[in-house]
Amino acid sequence: MSYKIGRSVSLYSYQQEYYEGKMNLEDCIREVTKTGATGIEFLAEQMMDDFPVLTPEFKENWFGWMKRYGAEPTCYDAFLENHIYDNRTLTLREQIDQMRRDITLAHEMGFKTLRTLVSTPLNVIEGSLPIAEENDIKICLEVHAPFSLNSTWADGYLEMMRRTKTKNFGFMPDWGIFCRRLPEELRNNVFRHGASKEGVKIVDESYLNRVEKGFVKIKYNLDLGKANMEYRVNNGMNELMGTLKKINAPQADFDYAGRSFAFSWSDPQDIIDNIDYIYHTHAKCYSLTADYEEPSIPIGEVVQAYKKAGYNGFLSTEYEGAGLLNDSLPVDSVEQVRRHQESMRRAIES
Repeated sequence: MSYKIGRSVSLYSYQQEYYEGKMNLEDCIREVTKTGATGIEFLAEQMMDDFPVLTPEFKENWFGWMKRYGAEPTCYDAFLENHIYDNRTLTLREQIDQMRRDITLAHEMGFKTLRTLVSTPLNVIEGSLPIAEENDIKICLEVHAPFSLNSTWADGYLEMMRRTKTKNFGFMPDWGIFCRRLPEELRNNVFRHGASKEGVKIVDESYLNRVEKGFVKIKYNLDLGKANMEYRVNNGMNELMGTLKKINAPQADFDYAGRSFAFSWSDPQDIIDNIDYIYHTHAKCYSLTADYEEPSIPIGEVVQAYKKAGYNGFLSTEYEGAGLLNDSLPVDSVEQVRRHQESMRRAIES
């Protein structure tokens, strides 16, 4: 089957250097294109001067950078802030108005997709579909671990898509759902914070057992906290914590155990099964070796599923290893993104 896979980078990947003032927005865009990627995924709330106002000066700079570096806007990352008041949640109309703001900004900046989080209520998404259609924007719900495709959670959104026959809403898989092993940098992090070898081994074996048996997938529930806790219990959290108690494990071991449930393994067949509803992808990575291997995520296997499915869209590097290093070690996001982009290039072109 034919496919057209583009390479993009979420500017979130450079968060450490951006936060420290070592890189500005133009630097980030330039580094993306130096990897051979052309796509720019953008966090407006973090990086746009005068957000949420798109000033003429910023707009001119933005399109100037796109032209200068041969880049193109791929995805606008939106954050629905529906708890900005202490005494109430935003009304449905207020939340849709906030979506209107971001959809309009995305359109004005040349984006075709907009990322929204799993916490975005279904009725807000449905109420925003006419706005997305008017602006030629596809709203993409990020499928982030522990959520997954081919699950009752995803079925709730699929039902809405089929009922409305919309072409302006779909999924954005995050490759954290394809973690075959827990990230090496996470393991090193917990060791620095006092974890024991015995406890870490127990947690690692528990995770690999979940991968081998198959994860019990998260269920659709408007109460995301309840859904997440049920998911953890169904995947053996209580048994794992009980085992750590028996060996009098230090607190860092329990922390590692808890964090392990923020990762999951899904069969890449899920991509093939849902390709008609996938419009953008967060190609998550945690640490790339010098020979372009990501120990926790089988990049080649996942990319092969996209190729087999006939994907027409971008794979956008989202480097998330900085948060596992910056407690005490230097971060080189530029090099990690470069390595990840090279790894994806090889997988796409093989």
